[in-house]
Amino acid sequence: MKSLFYSHFFILLPWILIVIIMIDIDTKRTVRRTTNFYLSRFSKPQRTFLPTIYAITPTYRRAVQKAELTRLSNTFRLVPSFHWIVVEDSNARTELVSRFLARSGLQYTHLYVPTPRRYKRPGMPRATEQRNAALGWLRTHRSPKDSGVVFFADDDNTYSVELFDEMRTTQRVSVWPVGLVGGRRYERPLVDKGRVVGWYTGWKANRPFPIDMAGFAVNLQVVLRSPRALFKRLGSKPGMQESDFLKQITRVDELEPRAANCTQVLVWHTRTEKVNLGNERWKDSVQIEV
Repeated sequence: MKSLFYSHFFILLPWILIVIIMIDIDTKRTVRRTTNFYLSRFSKPQRTFLPTIYAITPTYRRAVQKAELTRLSNTFRLVPSFHWIVVEDSNARTELVSRFLARSGLQYTHLYVPTPRRYKRPGMPRATEQRNAALGWLRTHRSPKDSGVVFFADDDNTYSVELFDEMRTTQRVSVWPVGLVGGRRYERPLVDKGRVVGWYTGWKANRPFPIDMAGFAVNLQVVLRSPRALFKRLGSKPGMQESDFLKQITRVDELEPRAANCTQVLVWHTRTEKVNLGNERWKDSVQIEV
């Protein structure tokens, strides 16, 4: 009887072991899948490398200055790998802008340079010294090892977060449409087979680059390799600063269309309405920063 039992036992033993091994393997797979599921949902994602976007914003003292900067900062905080270069048209850093930037939660550089009084006349290009000061800072504090994109973000515009995704892969100079500019709902580069072939513009279409300041971005290395590329003051006219600058670093056939081949508007030249302060002669007993 015992011999019969043992003979059956040893016949079944390999199959029993196989079943145990399969159950163990399946259990481990289930545990591994469950572990990976929870890790993917609750662990911090691994950050991928992103070139830094350097947004250059000239600003000057006026009633709506803080409101304008607040609107920009609310958008910029949503952009990863972002560095804000704010340049005041001033003889020194003002307390308002210093406090604002310190509380903004953004990585920033705060510069200042005054516009000479003789260039503050109506009809003269604006923010020339401020943009050039920011370019100078980049050329001094960044090197060929740094990866990034330079964008001129004036404080009277409104920006979609998508715009920064579009510009981040800029190899040399990228371009896109701008809304509410040039007396039209939008202006844009005309694109054929992935290349810029013309311009849809409402103002001075014969400009070398009929584009708004908010309509292009430049790879950081292009800026560093072109140390003489600056915004012109002498001989430059309003609306020509973009062309004067771009002529020094690129050609039209080298431009890189973005925003679905320049068919999407992701930035608007909104301009805040001039405020009415006619009743300011009655002063509050408390001084509040606006």
